[in-house]
Amino acid sequence: MRGGKRPLGAVMAWVRRQPPKVKAFLAVVTGMAALVFIRFIVHDHDNLFVAAEAAHALGIAVLIYKLTKEKTCAGLSLKSQDLTALFLAVRLYCSFVMEYDIHTVLDTATLAATLFVIYMIRFKLRPTYMVDKDNFALYYVVVPCAVLALLIHPSTSHNIVNRISWAFCVYLEAVSVLPQLRLMQNTKIVEPFTAHYVFALGVARFLSCAHWVLQVLDTRGQLLTALGYGLWPSMVLLSEIVQTFILADFCYYYVKSLVGGQLVLRLPSGVV
Repeated sequence: MRGGKRPLGAVMAWVRRQPPKVKAFLAVVTGMAALVFIRFIVHDHDNLFVAAEAAHALGIAVLIYKLTKEKTCAGLSLKSQDLTALFLAVRLYCSFVMEYDIHTVLDTATLAATLFVIYMIRFKLRPTYMVDKDNFALYYVVVPCAVLALLIHPSTSHNIVNRISWAFCVYLEAVSVLPQLRLMQNTKIVEPFTAHYVFALGVARFLSCAHWVLQVLDTRGQLLTALGYGLWPSMVLLSEIVQTFILADFCYYYVKSLVGGQLVLRLPSGVV
């Protein structure tokens, strides 16, 4: 086991010593290599989207285990859970009125689990909630997402309210994890279950982003045309990329912590 960790540990140590520009370049190269690998092993790219939903569900399952077994919500952001419930609820509405499919079922289950987490934090485990650390102002993300949805939304034949709602949930999902990252930055120390949950979100975001990127490549850009005209198709793809990069830095420190055999993740300043 130790022999397997040493080479990876040496690589992580080398990466850590590199300047920010080199780290950014390595991250891009690694992401592109992962996309190429996924493209060859996954024939139906729609499975990536289902896998992303499954990774998100697994992350929430970890949270539920933490809340029910350890009887504490310390380290969890209620505001991130509220944002997650909001964009899932809006996306479910859009699914029912615009296109009902398997993702509607998955979103329903995910929303139910998220509401349970919110209930536990708000009522059952309120004394352990770090309200002073969970200080991210939600209007910083909700208002810009709403304004952006009004300005840039799908150009399909659906009702204008439905199209704006669709755009709003896409934009909000991209930034819904920011309150959780802020809370972790405030505490500097992240306990294992919370770290597992956020890493699962990072995996989900990468798989979802890979789904869209590969779909665009395979259709030679025709998928973007199918989504409509104007800035909306590009904004969908940009939102997926933003979600991935928001969590990329945390995932790096998570893997580094695992390689080092640490149970508790310590974040340096400037990660969020």
